[in-house]
Amino acid sequence: MTPLLSPDDPPPVEIINAEGKADALIICDHASAAIPVALGNLGLDPGQRRLHIAWDIGVAEVVRRLCPRLDAPGVLSGYSRLVVDCNRQLDDPSSMAQESDDIAVPGNRGLNKEARRLRAEACFWPYQRAIAGRIAAAEGRGRVPMLFSLHSFTPVMQGFERPWHIGILSNRDRRVAERLLDLLRRDPALVVGDNRPYDGRVGRGYGIVEHGERNGLPHALIEIRQDQIDTRRGAEAMAGRLAPILAEIIGDAALHEVAS
Repeated sequence: MTPLLSPDDPPPVEIINAEGKADALIICDHASAAIPVALGNLGLDPGQRRLHIAWDIGVAEVVRRLCPRLDAPGVLSGYSRLVVDCNRQLDDPSSMAQESDDIAVPGNRGLNKEARRLRAEACFWPYQRAIAGRIAAAEGRGRVPMLFSLHSFTPVMQGFERPWHIGILSNRDRRVAERLLDLLRRDPALVVGDNRPYDGRVGRGYGIVEHGERNGLPHALIEIRQDQIDTRRGAEAMAGRLAPILAEIIGDAALHEVAS
């Protein structure tokens, strides 16, 4: 079967600040709303394709500004999570969602095994291999990199106005999460959630589980409310706010140990 991506399509992964020297890696699973030309528009109109169902609004701009400040490399996904969700196991029903936030995705209905495989090979695995490669390179230099996964969330979900500006998600390894919570909560202007607005203990995420937990790396998932970062000015301000906090945590040698 013909490969999914054509020469006119963007690459499936973007590396930023590739020569960054910090013992850290920032990943962005939902950086893009792009859809391969071969898949058309997945049956969605232009407005729907720019909603949060397609990508994490604003977060890629935060990552692009944050990585140079930290001297850390970043790995960003190249395609919409509606094509294939880079933060889900491939056998998860939401990996290629047929419906998201009550919006039907016609182009994801009735996908056969080969169609799913092509999406994974084109868009999912190149991104995951880029992350694994960066981690392996750091470990090859005798380093234990710290992994941060950045996401954004909607201000309102099912009628509930979410009060948190930032949420820190974690599971069993709370080393980095506890430090983040402590430092962020020193800012009286921020409402910070611990495993809010989502629960990092339910095990649905891919990046932190596969690349962080299973390698014993220090890690945390950071969720930022979209209305804080949906403009360039907001993204710049958030990167400026996060940078000194993350730099302090990355600089703590005691945290750069492999968890048993």
